[in-house]
Order: sequence, then structure tokens, then C-alpha cells
Amino acid sequence: MSIVLSTSPPPPSLTATAASLTPTFQEPRFAAMPPLPPVAPGDQSSLRILMLSWEYPPLVVGGLGRHVHALATSLAAIGHDVTVVTRHAPGSPLTEIAEGVRIVRAPEDPVTFPLATPSLLAWTMAFNHTLTRAALKAAEGDEPYDVIHAHDWLVTHTAVTLKEHLGVPLVATIHATEAGRHQGWLPEEMNKCIHSVEWWLTQEADRVLCCSEYMKWEISKLWSPADDRIEVIPNGVDDRAWYAPPDKIAQARRRLAGKGPLVGFAGRLVYEKGVQHLVEAVPRLRQEHPGLRVVISGDGPYRGELQEQAAKLHLGATVVFTGFLSERELPAVFGATDATVVPSLYEPFGMVALEAAAAGAPLAVAATGGLAEIVEPGVSGLTFPHGDTDALACAVGRLLADQPTARRMAEHARGLLPQRYGWRGIAARTAAAYRASGRSVRVGVRTGLAQLTVPSGNLLYA
Repeated sequence: MSIVLSTSPPPPSLTATAASLTPTFQEPRFAAMPPLPPVAPGDQSSLRILMLSWEYPPLVVGGLGRHVHALATSLAAIGHDVTVVTRHAPGSPLTEIAEGVRIVRAPEDPVTFPLATPSLLAWTMAFNHTLTRAALKAAEGDEPYDVIHAHDWLVTHTAVTLKEHLGVPLVATIHATEAGRHQGWLPEEMNKCIHSVEWWLTQEADRVLCCSEYMKWEISKLWSPADDRIEVIPNGVDDRAWYAPPDKIAQARRRLAGKGPLVGFAGRLVYEKGVQHLVEAVPRLRQEHPGLRVVISGDGPYRGELQEQAAKLHLGATVVFTGFLSERELPAVFGATDATVVPSLYEPFGMVALEAAAAGAPLAVAATGGLAEIVEPGVSGLTFPHGDTDALACAVGRLLADQPTARRMAEHARGLLPQRYGWRGIAARTAAAYRASGRSVRVGVRTGLAQLTVPSGNLLYA
């Protein structure tokens, strides 16, 4: 297989000033996610599952690592034999059994490739070398695996190697896409390379899983895999884990809130999370709600720009950047807020909205991607067009001005979680997808893949 990368002119800058960040495209809208359908009766025997992920506790970079951990342990809890092969975390054993899951961690080779943007592709190839060896070692034995489950593009080379070597079906979960992260553009050569690896993974997979109808649309738009190979299975949340007792919530409130309302955000501080629009809305919100405090929890490469933006707006102590907060700390912070905002420009699903809902926070979310399928406006929260600062301020202001209604919506949202996003049901649906992949498996070395030419321009919203 060869991949031809086009040379296209650079897209508009993705690091523009806050005043010019409003997207101009229109993305599709999908209905709120229904309850998980029941698993059809049939073969319920135990499966042997080999998962590949570049992050797994205690090494968690973002939502992917938490997703893989919850899915793996939930599959084990309903009787499946799960092995997760991942990268090594300092101080962790190379192999262990934890929460019913066999974890195999691939140690780094002695050659150093920094995990940084300029060397990301080199690091990924080096990581896949050691991941492949660890996975093949894990697969030794008399009892074969029934399925390989690859999570995102970073493990593609290992996933394809294992599929060809072991002769078992490959299931791939696409958690996000490179084009989606850049609002349809592929601005640099590295972005085009990542896009081509994502394409390869969707072509090699016997079944492609994604977390929302929006993501199904995105995958279909970018790579056109057969529709019967794509299945939507949402991310889940353990609502009990995100409950904070009232005394912890009160402590968080005393620590973070002023004399007025408290607004919260939690997530990685990157451009596509849209935090710049929340910061831009604070002067209006502060004027309408004296004593307002805004707590921004998380870290990332955009933090410095956001802090500089807050300083230019003379927000002082109104906006507090806490840095990264653990899952032990976040539930109380969510519970203490009068509104939690998810202002993403791009969000394949929106895990933080589920977590905040589980903690009892009233929600104001951007009507984008999977978020639009989680929150039903006026029922389980409020929504606003992504990138629209005035609409964001209006939605948050409505929640702050009418707390009884905001709390009723928050309770409704919390009540939906077990039936729509319970991990046990999600694990059962995923196991059914594994079995379906086995009925349509395409094993062996594939030699008929056509060349991929990455087109110029916007791939999603042209």
C-alpha cells in the first residue's frame, strides 16, 4: 500500500485571536441519544479480547485512557477474558492482573524519541515496535484470542500486524479524527500523515466503532467505509463514581466561590475545547451576576494563551485556573457549580458532560458533535451554537438566573445516565459487535487497497 499526500495551500490560521474564532461551517445535527437497545439473544459465551491502547491507568492522558479502562473492566465483569496491551508507566509492573483485566505494558526501547509534537510520528513508530513485540508475546499460548480491539490511530501498525499474524478479526474504535480536530482542515504534512493512518485503520478493521451519530457521519464523510461496518456505541459513565457527598461539595464551594455564583469548566486546555469563548463571555456574565467566579480545571498547551486573554480582559480573581484535578477532586467541584460549561468547537462525544451531570451540575454545552446528542435543550440542560460567545453567555446567564429550573434539568440529566450510558450495557453491546466482526472477518494480508490521495481544502465542511 502506498499513500499519496497532496500539497494543498495552508488553511486559515487555527490560532487566531479570540475575536475571529467563530466557525463559519454548519455541521449535521442528530437527535438525543436513546436508551441502549437490548442485546439480541444468541451466543453469550465468553470471548478472549486483546485490546491495544496508548494510554491506560495509571498512565492517563485524556478521555481515551479512562474509556479503555472502564470498557475493559466492564467486559471482564460480565465474564470475558480481557488483555490490554499498552505503554509502560514509570513505577508500574510490566504485567499484572487488576480489576479482572490482564495488563501488559510495553517497555520503551533504549532509543529515545520524545513524545512531543515535532517528533510525534517518529515516537509513534517506535512505540508501535515495542507494542507489537509485547502484544505478540501476550498472544503466545494454546488458547487464541477471538478479537483484537484497537483504540485510535496511535496503535494502527501493531493492530494490522496482529490481525495478519494471528488471523483474527480486528475491531477499531475511532475516538476522534485529525480532520475533525482541525474543523475539517489538515494544515500540515503531519496532519495529513495522521489522517492517512486513520484511513488505513478503518480500511483494515472488520468493524468500526464510534461514540456518536455525529462521529459516524464524520467517519463516513472522510473515508466511506461500508455502512454495515460502522456501529455507534456511546461512551459510558459510572454515575456512582462521580457522586460527591454534600460536605465535600460545601468545602469546594467555600474554596472556589466568591459571594456570587460559581461557573465551572473541566478539560484539556487546547484550542478545540473552546475555553477562549468562555473567558471572553466572563465580563458580560460578571456584570449581570456580581460576585461571579469561574473555575477552569485542566491543563494543556493553550493554558498560557487563556491566562493572557484573562489578564487582557482584567478578570483578576474572577477566573481561577486550578491546573489538572484528579477524579477524586472533580466531582465535588462539579457539584459546587451553579453551571458547568462545555464550550467545545469539536467534540466527538463529550464525556465531561456526562461526568458533570453525574455530579449534579447544571449543564450549558455547545451544540456540536456528540454533545448535541447528550443534552436535550430545556430538558437536560441548555445548548448554544459553538463559537458564539454571546449565545454562551446567554445560556449560562439563564442557568444562573433561574437556579430552581437549572437544578430540575440537572436532576433529569442525572436520571438518564444509567439507562443510556451505563457501562454494563455498553460492554454487552461491544461484545455483540465483536461477534459480528467475526462473522464478516477479512483476515490475511490485504494487497488490494487503492492509493489514498488526501485532497486539498476542507474535508468535512466544503
